[in-house]
Amino acid sequence: MPRYRLIVEYDGRPFCGWQRQANALSVQQVLEDAIMRFSGEAAAIQAAGRTDAGVHALGQVVSFDLSREWDPFRIREALNYHTKPHPVAVTEAARTAEDFEARFSAIGRRYEYRILNRRARAALEDGRVWHVPVGLDAEAMQAAAQLILGRHDFTTFRAAECQANSPIRTLDAFSVSRQAETIVVTARARSFLHSQVRSMVGSLKLVGEGRWAPARFRAALDARDRAACGPLAPPDGLYLTGVDY
Repeated sequence: MPRYRLIVEYDGRPFCGWQRQANALSVQQVLEDAIMRFSGEAAAIQAAGRTDAGVHALGQVVSFDLSREWDPFRIREALNYHTKPHPVAVTEAARTAEDFEARFSAIGRRYEYRILNRRARAALEDGRVWHVPVGLDAEAMQAAAQLILGRHDFTTFRAAECQANSPIRTLDAFSVSRQAETIVVTARARSFLHSQVRSMVGSLKLVGEGRWAPARFRAALDARDRAACGPLAPPDGLYLTGVDY
């Protein structure tokens, strides 16, 4: 049975998240419905990352099977037609190996978090950035971020409803930089815990405000206690930017 691979981008605001739910619209549902409309098949699709409600994607990877051969160009064009008017776009489609799985074949996931750091609220980027009007020290945030690189117990930065078997994760890259009025936080790991990136960014904001020293950010990690975490950053500024295989 032919297997196909997609790269998908979407605005997460209208959706309950990636995963299909009974009483709310998900990105998964939009794509599966679009596949049904063009192929007549009820394909079960798998994504590399199950993004939460309001979280965006620039490089979500999806895999699924169809019973017959389709030209990948036609798949991409048909899906982009049938996903309208929802803010979901397939940027690439390709035939892939039959043992490829978008989720389980991945060896790395990359996220970006965007903070608009200025007094004026966002107009053009409303819902796509976290607006923080108080000045943030990006250099202090960067110093703090470097203190938690590597393999650790990330219980502090793990949502209470996280279903992962273990809180142990290896954070391969975590950096903070300022680009004019925007602070960009990037993170890369093989996998992340539920709300891990938003939890880390929420605590980094306290460092940027001067309320926490960088050492306290590391101490929060070492506490292995959710109560030691700062406020959760909103989903608005979070993007799944890419997946490595």
